[in-house]
Amino acid sequence: METLIDIVKIVTVMGILLGVVAYVVLLERRVAAAIQNRIGPNRVGWQGLLQPLADVVKLVMKEDIVPRNAHRFLHDLAPIISISIAMTTFAVIPFGDSITLFGRTIKLQIADINIGVLYILAMTSLGVYGVTLSGWSSNSKYSLLGGLRSSAQMLSYEISMGLAVIGVIMIAGSLRLDRIVEMQSGWMWNIVLQPIGFITFTVAAFAETNRHPFDLPEAEPELVGGYHTEYSGLKFGLFFLAEYSNMVVASALITTLFLGGWQIPYAAEMGLSGNLLSVLQVGAFCAKVLLLVLFFIIVRWTIPRFRYDQLMSLGWKVMLPLAILNILATGLAILLIG
Repeated sequence: METLIDIVKIVTVMGILLGVVAYVVLLERRVAAAIQNRIGPNRVGWQGLLQPLADVVKLVMKEDIVPRNAHRFLHDLAPIISISIAMTTFAVIPFGDSITLFGRTIKLQIADINIGVLYILAMTSLGVYGVTLSGWSSNSKYSLLGGLRSSAQMLSYEISMGLAVIGVIMIAGSLRLDRIVEMQSGWMWNIVLQPIGFITFTVAAFAETNRHPFDLPEAEPELVGGYHTEYSGLKFGLFFLAEYSNMVVASALITTLFLGGWQIPYAAEMGLSGNLLSVLQVGAFCAKVLLLVLFFIIVRWTIPRFRYDQLMSLGWKVMLPLAILNILATGLAILLIG
């Protein structure tokens, strides 16, 4: 029975995540249009709501072009790696406490493991392989340079990202993500206790997801499309889907670590309990994630792209010292207060 419940949770969560990612693309196109005083997609379906479906059909029907001297196996494998890493990372993120159905208490989390934070960091570090292999296997100088840029960028900011989480782990005393959420009851969210960690982690998340202003691996002026220049059709769509999946997962992770996760302040004082509270907790989690996704989108269409030397200087000369300083400050505070 437990296996059946796990399968249902996996299918449900992954299906919803894919649907959400498709409409995040539409949201970005509409927000970008509003910022640039345009209309945006509004032809397919009411107010353009079926545009994601039209985009999927278009990508599936396009010809799959592979360069003559490309490494065919790795060229096909790279986008699969990228989307797989993006989807499986969400498995350990708790999107609610628990719900009671048919007399069984079901935890609102696909996999509850005691090293959830380490799992997240390990999976995000594997994401670099999809980008690097796509650049190398394409047999194109533009793709190769884009893959190398992405490797250097992701490795540089992974260090700051990992160090930014250490302060949260020190406060919670656990690597379990559900335990970290439980420690943020009321308004004692980690964004209040760990403001430097929050800023460092959020900036690193922009770099890890290759989002503007850190999208140097696919800079149009000098690298065309970067690592996915030689991709078309469905394989290009998988890279596109992976990028937006990473953005949603990063928003969910920031919510879990720093914004209280599914916590609703003063829910007990308001008399909320049972399945009603569980539904509201899921709603609160989704609302926080949506606000962060909107923040990702607005930043993309507001801040100009960095130069590559600026990007690397920020990662090594600003982010890394800040993350280390945050760990020292957190340890000193725990020593003095605790």
